[in-house]
Amino acid sequence: MRRILDGIYLIAGYLAGLFLIIVFLLMAAMSLGRGFSLNIPAGDDFAAWSMCAMAFLGLAHTFKSGELIRIGLVIDRLPPRARYVVELICLLIGTATIGFFAWHAVIMTYQSYEFEDVSQGVVAVPLWIPQLGYSVGLVILAIAFVDELVRVIAGNKPCYVKDPPATPEELVARAAEGAV
Repeated sequence: MRRILDGIYLIAGYLAGLFLIIVFLLMAAMSLGRGFSLNIPAGDDFAAWSMCAMAFLGLAHTFKSGELIRIGLVIDRLPPRARYVVELICLLIGTATIGFFAWHAVIMTYQSYEFEDVSQGVVAVPLWIPQLGYSVGLVILAIAFVDELVRVIAGNKPCYVKDPPATPEELVARAAEGAV
């Protein structure tokens, strides 16, 4: 089960990277196209939808790898038992919040499909298609939160908590990577 979940998070991260490349290619094509009087119909719409998919699909992988912004200034200084309780409360609140948003995102996407909503731009695209990146990303993030909640309840350290640097060189290396 662990390999399947980690694979889902990794695939979502790769899909986020793919959408980042799509955003780059669209923006570059639109910028270069202006010089040659070429226009990409609804290029701004496709770039915006790709950015949304990129942001939401990348959340679970970012969360699980410990790169999502979290407030550790208080939690890191708590004694182990208090830290466990605070971590558990935060994960419960996060799971409930993300679950709420994921549920409503899926409903919104399904209703767009059911009502046959289309975009109002130059190119009429069924709205459920670009909304999939948003709703699927939130569902995967909700799964990641439940995964971490179960992990912490079982007494394990959360995946997103990194060990403190052992040497000054490791601290500098992490700072250079932006992981401090």
